[in-house]
Amino acid sequence: MIQRSCQAVFMRGGTSKGVFFHSHDLPGDKTDRDAFILGVLGSPDPYGRQLDGMGGGVSSLSKVMIVSRSERDGVDVDYMASQIAIGEPKVDFAANCGNLSSAVGVFAIDQGLVEARDGQATVRMFNLNTQKRVDCVLQVRDGRAVVDGPFKIAGVSGSGSPIRLDFLAPGGAATGSLMPTGHPVEELHLADGSTVQASIIDASTLCVFVRAADLALTGTEPPTVLRNKIEVMQRMEMIRGAAAVAAGIVSDPAEATRGSPQSPRVAAVSPAAASPMLSGGMLEAADCDIQVRMLSMGVPHLAIPLTGAMCVAVAAQTPGSLVSEAATPVDPGTAIRVGHGSGAVPVSAVVEAGADGPFAEGVSVFRTARALMEGRVFAPAGRRAIE
Repeated sequence: MIQRSCQAVFMRGGTSKGVFFHSHDLPGDKTDRDAFILGVLGSPDPYGRQLDGMGGGVSSLSKVMIVSRSERDGVDVDYMASQIAIGEPKVDFAANCGNLSSAVGVFAIDQGLVEARDGQATVRMFNLNTQKRVDCVLQVRDGRAVVDGPFKIAGVSGSGSPIRLDFLAPGGAATGSLMPTGHPVEELHLADGSTVQASIIDASTLCVFVRAADLALTGTEPPTVLRNKIEVMQRMEMIRGAAAVAAGIVSDPAEATRGSPQSPRVAAVSPAAASPMLSGGMLEAADCDIQVRMLSMGVPHLAIPLTGAMCVAVAAQTPGSLVSEAATPVDPGTAIRVGHGSGAVPVSAVVEAGADGPFAEGVSVFRTARALMEGRVFAPAGRRAIE
């Protein structure tokens, strides 16, 4: 078998893992590049495990980040996130990955893309998926990013050095508008003839939120249990497709399933309540401000995509949305604790009243990240991507 290889770093950022590339190391032709990425991750895999590649068989472990030194004024690095489909030859660049954004800062310093003195450093990053600025604030020691520390995040064992991500003006990341339909709540008409109320919010990533009760859910179901509720999964995909049409990113619902599996994300929301965690413990109602169960690439996320959690925080500050209806009120800039299947993540957002409606000033969140392996990755020649 003929194989191609490329320099890469395998990294964890937050609750995700991915393969990081310097953009100049990848093939210049888009089709060739995407085919190589598929081979590296081990997609498509009809068995859903990506055993023949670096992917982990779930969406949070099937990602690639492409990083380069930036030529933009006031920016250190440009980066592009890609979600790799597991069962089909699809490389999706529709949205940013918030979790792995924390690892971009570590990568930039350790790979010499940014020179930083010891102490606190800010890596100024520009995300090419959303055309938005992200600042990564982290600690540096002996010219490298500090990874050891006491900070813990739900869904990741152990602890690490806290990394603060500041997403600047995150509204309209996919559609150009915080509320793509102009309303905090829409009545969506689904393919089966039914209707459902939903909030379509575009902040860091495009999301559609529905009440868990409207899906006959409590909102505290573990993701592993939710995955087996086939009728609910099918209904959530219908909601996602209808929202994609309403937001103007596709012309018909089927196109969302076929061509935009990552955007919008769909989530069921409910008020704060106690829920079992995947670790075996319990998340108490007093330790969260809202419960969210979000799908990623058609499957319940074991935690919550970080960009999804940031959209929750913005939506909670957006008057009239279903998220603000479900959430325990918090002051602007105060972290809302978003409950999910692995615990809770605190996210702070500031949303101001603007002339054209609510305006998201920024979202901040803390993560940990570290490099896991550095070297050359291999991919079989001849794999093709969906155009």
